[in-house]
Amino acid sequence: MARILITGGCGFIGSNLAAAFRQQGDRVVAFDNLSRPGSEILLRRIQAAGVEFVRGDIRNPADLDQVAGPVDVLVECSAEPSVLVGVNGDDAEFMVQNNLVGSLHCFEFARKRRAPVIFLSTSRVYPYDALNRQEYREEPTRYVPARESAGFGPNGVGVDFPLWGARSLYGATKLASEIMLQEYSHQYGLPAVIDRCGVVAGPWQLGKQDQGVFTHWLVSHRLNRPLAYIGFGGQGKQVRDLLHIDDLVELVLLQSRRIAEFRGDVFPAGGSTFSSLSLREATDLCRQITGRRLPMSAQPANRPADVIWFVTDNRPTTARLGWRPTRTAETVLRDIHAWLEAHPDLEAALFGKPA
Repeated sequence: MARILITGGCGFIGSNLAAAFRQQGDRVVAFDNLSRPGSEILLRRIQAAGVEFVRGDIRNPADLDQVAGPVDVLVECSAEPSVLVGVNGDDAEFMVQNNLVGSLHCFEFARKRRAPVIFLSTSRVYPYDALNRQEYREEPTRYVPARESAGFGPNGVGVDFPLWGARSLYGATKLASEIMLQEYSHQYGLPAVIDRCGVVAGPWQLGKQDQGVFTHWLVSHRLNRPLAYIGFGGQGKQVRDLLHIDDLVELVLLQSRRIAEFRGDVFPAGGSTFSSLSLREATDLCRQITGRRLPMSAQPANRPADVIWFVTDNRPTTARLGWRPTRTAETVLRDIHAWLEAHPDLEAALFGKPA
């Protein structure tokens, strides 16, 4: 029986990981400051599963010291995930302090406790202008790559895609944290894994326009709330891959069992070409699943950090670990729908009443 510490343990990914580690018999400590709306609901869920909870903030190293005793694996997934935070400068310091400085505190905790680290990073580390400059072909419902280049092609965006350029404060803090973890791993012999995740969705996600967009899309259909295609001409043809939370959980559990093998290795982890959607395709699926047709407006102008196409090239992860996603984008949306159908009171508490 291992003892697992999950920072951000009352977030969407953290709470699902906490429940999964506990289900396989591990002792789990969820560390969270409960600052995000809805985190108390996710806390009740994991406590019912037997997860221990420690309230604290990763920006304060003394809070982490509340976790007593040995830690066999630290899973760091406590970030502020919105690319829009800090765009106007108002929350820039918060983003840096929470995502970068907070992660450094976690890595220092791991160094002192000799705890291997699994770090949940993001596809947002790739620069958006460089992605948008690639050549694309417009099809009836989506854009697709029209030409291959370094780290880019029909199989997706690879870990060798050039990293020079702006990527949002969120992406910058995550990339800086990746680099620091690799230094910690190599300098101190600390086993560590970095997972660069695409869009992750599934039951228990608190979906919003700027984070959890596909959950937000489905919930909006369920609650009759109008939506808009934003950016790239307002056609809804921009594409992101979509990874079911259960597929990500299976990857992290696998990595935790083999953690001694890794020294800051980067693993791409997304829905890949197997599971991707444009917003227009997501609309069609949500209409099929909910039976509701929403008014759809268009806002042609791009927002900061908007990306026309991102699909994760998972081939290095599959080659090394044998892992690949097994749940399609439609399965993701249908599972979210079934979860909300089974928990009407929870849906009202999280997302409010229908329009």
